[in-house]
Amino acid sequence: MALGNETAGDPCAPVRAAAKDKPFVVAQLGQSLDGRIATPTGESRWINQSSALDQGHRLRATVDGVVVGVGTVVADDPLLNVRRVAGRHPVRIVIDPTGRCPFNARVFNDSDGIRRILVRSSEATSQVPAGVEVIRLGAYGRTLAPGDIVAALFTAGVRTMLVEGGAWTVSQFIDAGVVDRLHVMVAPMILGSGKTGLELRPIARLAEARRPNANVHVMPDGDVLFDCDLRTRWEPEKA
Repeated sequence: MALGNETAGDPCAPVRAAAKDKPFVVAQLGQSLDGRIATPTGESRWINQSSALDQGHRLRATVDGVVVGVGTVVADDPLLNVRRVAGRHPVRIVIDPTGRCPFNARVFNDSDGIRRILVRSSEATSQVPAGVEVIRLGAYGRTLAPGDIVAALFTAGVRTMLVEGGAWTVSQFIDAGVVDRLHVMVAPMILGSGKTGLELRPIARLAEARRPNANVHVMPDGDVLFDCDLRTRWEPEKA
């Protein structure tokens, strides 16, 4: 569907319809009208409103696993489970190349019996909580290659995965070309300053910009979801 068209469809449908024989990655980002995800002091709760939060949990319930970087765990200590809608909990996955994830992080809680996976460098030596699976990968400096992460998770049985945060992790996955769908939830709010969302490799010409086909979903309380198909490109009509 062309960029800017509004639909009444289900934004989770492409995830459920994904091919079974390869990974499918959807990334999610919430921001203000001016592309900010937090104030200069770091406050970000809640830029998006209730319906947007419901949709985020609905997406979690659709995928096999939800992925966050260690920075998100340190800053927000998320649960990464499904609470606002009915549905199953996804596998909880933390990317932690150097082993700095807090031992008592809530994402490692095992009370619901859901798998927990820690993706780290083969050189990381810090202790891992009991029952947490570890995937070790070769590092590139202090980072891990998103393509390697996706391939390893697919081998571990996580076919569909949601990259939920933070913005740096989402940006790295997009730059690496491993994201199939990007969900950007835009709130009718203007911050005017603060942390921006996506930070991708710089381009010199507009022709180099990503221009995916997108479906647009207006939430009941005013937020707008752009469901972008990063495997396609929308070509505007020339004047």
